[in-house]
Amino acid sequence: MRGLSLQRKLKSLFYVTLTGTGAYAFISVYKNDEKFYKNVLMPAVHVLEPEDSHKLGIIISKYRLIPRPNYTDPEALKTTLFGKVFQNPIGIAAGFDKHAEAVLGLRDIGFGFIEVGSVTPKPQPGNSKPRVFRLPEDRAVINRYGFNSEGHQVVYERLNHIKINESCDRIVGVNLGKNKTSEDPVGDYVVGIKKLGPVADYLVINVSSPNTPGLRAMQSKDVLKKLLKSAVETRDSLPQDSKPPLLLKLAPDLSSEELRDVVDVIKRKDTKVDGLIICNTTVGRPEFLVNSRVRDEVGGLSGKPLKGSSTRMIQDVYRLTKGKIPIIGVGGVFTGEDAYEKIKAGASVIQIYTSLVYEGPPIVTKIKKELTQLLAADGYRNISEAVGADLK
Repeated sequence: MRGLSLQRKLKSLFYVTLTGTGAYAFISVYKNDEKFYKNVLMPAVHVLEPEDSHKLGIIISKYRLIPRPNYTDPEALKTTLFGKVFQNPIGIAAGFDKHAEAVLGLRDIGFGFIEVGSVTPKPQPGNSKPRVFRLPEDRAVINRYGFNSEGHQVVYERLNHIKINESCDRIVGVNLGKNKTSEDPVGDYVVGIKKLGPVADYLVINVSSPNTPGLRAMQSKDVLKKLLKSAVETRDSLPQDSKPPLLLKLAPDLSSEELRDVVDVIKRKDTKVDGLIICNTTVGRPEFLVNSRVRDEVGGLSGKPLKGSSTRMIQDVYRLTKGKIPIIGVGGVFTGEDAYEKIKAGASVIQIYTSLVYEGPPIVTKIKKELTQLLAADGYRNISEAVGADLK
């Protein structure tokens, strides 16, 4: 009888502990607890392989399982760009929601804008697995997904459904890529503009991913002229209410001369874009990387190690364009201070991705709160006043 009594006590203790742990986890998620996500939940998720963790994040966002944070975006963070109102300047970069499955869930956790893709005309599986690697000591990720995409038609249907049936008060951009085996790369982007222009708040010409053979060569002056001329003509041929701004996403590995060539092209009337995204992942491997296990994997490096070079590139382009072409800054943003550095360097709005991988959804509200405090401390009433402040 004593053994049975002990067994019952242990069983009861187990259930009490399990219930208590579950309640704690539920309350922490409901309260958007930064420390719980960073120190408990995200490390637990990282027991999974990186790509499986990514899929789990998409499922959670798709079914809107994360409660909305109890935070209202202040007026100081509202800004107008490309003639469109951004409720706040923190967006999710392309590469997370590749197939436009999680737009509303990402809206719920507080992003001011969501960029889906990259999307290719025809469905393609991307590169073989494994193709994603974490560098936790460096707060970084290496990926070589290779534009795995469900194709234009699937993404069009999902975004059109949202446009018609949902009240989405956030900016939704679409990042366009080319098929790996395409014999007409320029044509791939033209088709994408025609197909997805009517359902996008902006479109991105992505010629800077390091994971599709020959793609980065399209940043060279002559090829870029041909591409952008066709892209601009196609966009301008769309109906008046379906002419989204065209943005160009650049690689951080361009030389100074190559960067000047790009700027020369985008200043021309027939090849002028409405904005730039700076920058994509890097094929470089900084000497200060701590992780030695996967640092030499082929692919693009993102996260903290990219922060400095991304900000310097934003400064360079802001100077070269005299601040006349809006910039979306991305690369290594984990705090409000990181975001503020890019804004003062010339970025109008900011995107994150890798910091979400390591710190979870609360990172969005955290960055917005910190950014608001920094703006107020420097006497800025609105974020737009701080753009390029370090260069003025």
